[in-house]
Amino acid sequence: MMSKSHEDRLIRRAQRGDGDAIAELIREHQGPLYAFMLRMSGRPDVAEDMVQEAFVRVIRNIDRFDSRFRFSTWSFTIARRLYVNHVQKLRPASDSELMDACEGGGDRPEDLMAAEEKRDHLRTILDVAIACLTPLQREIVTLFHQRDWSIEALSSHFSLPEGTVKSHLHRARRRMHATISADEALARKAQEVME
Repeated sequence: MMSKSHEDRLIRRAQRGDGDAIAELIREHQGPLYAFMLRMSGRPDVAEDMVQEAFVRVIRNIDRFDSRFRFSTWSFTIARRLYVNHVQKLRPASDSELMDACEGGGDRPEDLMAAEEKRDHLRTILDVAIACLTPLQREIVTLFHQRDWSIEALSSHFSLPEGTVKSHLHRARRRMHATISADEALARKAQEVME
């Protein structure tokens, strides 16, 4: 993973129009962004299109980027927003779907869309936070929180003492919390690019 200081230097160069810096930023973030979009869409062709369009938006608006934050959050948020717009254009809700949704829980379509948008936003934030972890921390967090592995099972799997596994979990959570806290303002700025 690229250090924040190196990323900041690249962004400053990219803001001055340096094509090599832009290319390096794209190379560094393309894989994680593609994986994220593939998880969202489930379709390689759609994921590829969304990533390409996201980078077009990123390059076009690089001068608006606030380097106090992580570039990954900004690009992930732009891609997620593009995907949400893509899905809404392809599959407008029919009247009967809207009626079913309203009858099912008494929710209005606007409320259902707002709830879905909030869930997507939270998923984006978590994906970015997890991407900022070391590979070992990422694997431990994923196995512990998503696969419900016990500390004992993780200890055995990684051949690490239980205390070390707990330390990795603690440091990973702290790092994720710091990333989420720092990137929330950037996520709001990324929404401006889409408006």
